[in-house]
Amino acid sequence: MERKHLEYFLAIASHGSFTGAANALRIAQPSLSYAIGVLEREVGAPLFRRIGRGVVLTPVGEALLSPARQVLHDFMRVQTAAQRVSGLVSGRLDIAAVTTLAVDPLAAFVGEFRSRHPGVEFRILDAENAAAIVDSVRRGRCEVGLTAHGVATAGMRVLDLPQQEVLAVLPPSADRPADPMPLQKLAELDLVTTPSGTTTRSALDSALALSGTPPRIAVETTHRAAIVPLVLAGAGATLLPHRLAMEAARGGAVVVSVAPPLARRGHLVWPPEPLSPAAQAFVDLVSGWEPGGDEGPGPMEGALPG
Repeated sequence: MERKHLEYFLAIASHGSFTGAANALRIAQPSLSYAIGVLEREVGAPLFRRIGRGVVLTPVGEALLSPARQVLHDFMRVQTAAQRVSGLVSGRLDIAAVTTLAVDPLAAFVGEFRSRHPGVEFRILDAENAAAIVDSVRRGRCEVGLTAHGVATAGMRVLDLPQQEVLAVLPPSADRPADPMPLQKLAELDLVTTPSGTTTRSALDSALALSGTPPRIAVETTHRAAIVPLVLAGAGATLLPHRLAMEAARGGAVVVSVAPPLARRGHLVWPPEPLSPAAQAFVDLVSGWEPGGDEGPGPMEGALPG
């Protein structure tokens, strides 16, 4: 059974005759009759009964009418979605992400997506913490989210994001420590971070818990973007994912790996319901993502929340 068979069937039902349907479809009437014959053989019963110069539906034809319309409707939805994904002429995708994942890897994802589909606009939302990202997706404030490893994601579809090495970042004036730097030594330094309960702070606390020493917080700021400038200004040290740490290094920061090694893991989350074409295309892009060469070393022994 082909799509055109159902289209022909509905056209005849609508016009009440093979002649009228053939004219509307702009095909030869013998071709139309042949196609309906094929459909009737597949169904196993006649679909039309002739009356004078027209036709009426048989009971089997009546039963097929609604399903045929639904199939064509669904096919059109699929076709439209496919066309929008392949071309994605327009649209907007709302994404929620914790700050560090918004920098890496989300920035790379969005850049690649926009190069393929420049007609799609993005709105990237921040949240107080990783759990709030999942809540934003669940409540429909955004279609997809990038959140921390270990956050409850019940009822969500989940995809692991590329793993990121986490590095110690010290002020430019600091003496270069041993590389890798023991976490115990990092715990002895003045540190710059965000308030308790935030994703960045949770990552730092989880890492230093491995050393058995509480962190010495020298500067606590709600402005995540201020962390690197504060470190560069000499206010203290911090832990950052690889890409952010490398940006700090270009500004003069002293950057070393830590022992035991640490990694940051995150998740892409989205609801189980069908996504918009743009959101589905984004999930597909992330699913097939192959990171570039500046992501840092391979698997780490420890793990940090996002």
